[in-house]
Amino acid sequence: MAAAAALAGCGSAAGLSASGDRLQVVTSTGLLRDLVENVGGERVNAVSLVPDGADPHSFEPTLRDVRDVVYADVAFTNYMLLEQHSIIKTLDANLRDGVPSVSLAEESVKYAAELIPLVENVNLDTIWLGLRARGDGARHGADRTSDVQLSATAATGPGEVYGYLTGTFGETELYFDSSDGFDAGSGFKHDTATLPVDAHTHMSWAFTEPGVYRVTFQASLRVDATSRPVPLGRATFAFAVGVEPTRAGPPGATVLREGHADLTVDLDRGAIVALHDPEGGGEHAQREHRAEEVVIEVPAKALTEVPGDPQFRFLGKAGEPIHQLPQAVLGKHVHGEIDPHLWQDVGNAMAYVELIRDTLIARDPKGAAAYRANADRYLAELERLDRHVRRAIAAIPAARRYLVTTHDAFAYLAHAYGIEIAGFVTPNPATEPSLAERRKLGETIRNLRVPAVFLEPNLAARSSTLTEVASEQGARVCPIYGDAFDGRVRTYVQMMRFNADSLKGCLS
Repeated sequence: MAAAAALAGCGSAAGLSASGDRLQVVTSTGLLRDLVENVGGERVNAVSLVPDGADPHSFEPTLRDVRDVVYADVAFTNYMLLEQHSIIKTLDANLRDGVPSVSLAEESVKYAAELIPLVENVNLDTIWLGLRARGDGARHGADRTSDVQLSATAATGPGEVYGYLTGTFGETELYFDSSDGFDAGSGFKHDTATLPVDAHTHMSWAFTEPGVYRVTFQASLRVDATSRPVPLGRATFAFAVGVEPTRAGPPGATVLREGHADLTVDLDRGAIVALHDPEGGGEHAQREHRAEEVVIEVPAKALTEVPGDPQFRFLGKAGEPIHQLPQAVLGKHVHGEIDPHLWQDVGNAMAYVELIRDTLIARDPKGAAAYRANADRYLAELERLDRHVRRAIAAIPAARRYLVTTHDAFAYLAHAYGIEIAGFVTPNPATEPSLAERRKLGETIRNLRVPAVFLEPNLAARSSTLTEVASEQGARVCPIYGDAFDGRVRTYVQMMRFNADSLKGCLS
């Protein structure tokens, strides 16, 4: 990065790119790049850090991406924690001084974009247990590139405990591992989960033997790469694994056994607490508990087997029994309290376009007339697109307007166009889905007479359960696009038209 940054000194004056006549624009995703190209036309050269077909939640930028950032005159991200944290760090660390970096999802509210809280759909038989960093850390000088680190420092119990995440394509990332101890001399680097400020992530938790476990965590805030960590507290949580929860906690302890809970680092108070919501209504519906007041139940029905995939060998030999609280949502998905997929409502995409237009005009005043003309033309096209989506979904019989998919990315589509999300299917890819999970999925499709389920093309390879159960129930499997293009869908307008036509064709 330092070598690439040194090249910036060879560039031209602020506001003009090295090419002299075209504004260099970098975006986080291909979808945003497409919006910029429609507004900027021939006056801009736009590139995206996340290539088409890749997952913005997990993509890691390369040195070539750093070069694109160094030479950028303007940067656009969606943010609201849609993108992988390293993408945001790459942008903020390598943009030249004075280059505007616009978070479209947040700033588009000035242009009448509508935000929807991200509400978790609680449909697992066990509790969802994730991690959260609460607060913005402003009193410590933190910003959106800062890191909140939660480290496991000790664990007791009859077996080993693991905390890990399974990515969109099935790859694993091990965060906590008691089998090799916790080495204070290494700063717990190998037993540490890192989050942006005010963020949340899902995880899987596995235990090799039944019994009572106690796991100790400590937290810190690293404001930037050069600062010393700021201590943020320490706490020990009790887990009742396959045994009666009363064995694990004091009399009157609250047992967390359903819904959604987070082991939470409170940046403002410097403490680690548990936030719990049995209904899955989000952070503001969660009740706070001190660590010593709760027992986290891992019930007997959480007993499963180590998968055959070699990348899960850290859990033991394939077929060996383990107790597991599964990851709630498929894929590596660090997120905040607002659903970041605003563009599934075309009205929100129009707000993005207006914000992009005004940003480009401020950076390149000589192109103001061209930017306004391009934006007016594109906004008219988006108005036609909005009418098309509305008509297509309205043509679906009301009793069939149910969406079942694999990814919680369509709340804006449902809210804007009158379709109900019957459920997004998120079996933990680290284990074979349980009979109960398959039964619930089949009952949903059968009871609601859902004629089709929908898969994002880049997730189709990891969705065998949905396709199998759909086949058993006589439901079609149809494509839908969330946040990534491919060879069939290359623009935002194509994506939304395709989705509307797919919904109409498969549900009517």
